[in-house]
Amino acid sequence: MRLMRPIAFLMLLLSVTACANTGLRELRNGGDGPDDFLINPAKPLSSPENYSVLPVPTPGQVNIADATPLQDGAAAVGGRLSDPNAPVPGRDGSVVNYASRFGVSAGIRATLATEDAAFRKRRGRFTQYKIVPVDRYNEAYKRQALDPLVVERQYRRAGVATPSAPLQD
Repeated sequence: MRLMRPIAFLMLLLSVTACANTGLRELRNGGDGPDDFLINPAKPLSSPENYSVLPVPTPGQVNIADATPLQDGAAAVGGRLSDPNAPVPGRDGSVVNYASRFGVSAGIRATLATEDAAFRKRRGRFTQYKIVPVDRYNEAYKRQALDPLVVERQYRRAGVATPSAPLQD
């Protein structure tokens, strides 16, 4: 009986610590390992037809064999890497018009990034030291979370059609 209590306590302690969910929710970089998103597929090496016409190596210069590695990497995973300031393709025009019907703020991405960094800095000032692991993402953003049922109720009261929501009881 005396041996069962410590074993039960140890099992309880192990089971509680196994419930930690810190994977993608950690807002800080947890290590100095490689970043999986910075790895681009490289084309095989090739030798030029004439070595005398090769350009002088310059830092930051485009690789002759692999001139567009970022575009090739984006295409390998099924996407496109394009200029964010490029005009919107014609097929997406109606979506952009609908999304911008209430106006568009210039430089919104930079503004949001700056505001979010300042918000996380303010929220993390007194929460840097924790005894147990915490979900810092939820800790920082829990006041900004929406309750979908409350929002749905507000929309229905305002007369907005909510066809994808469950029927009212």
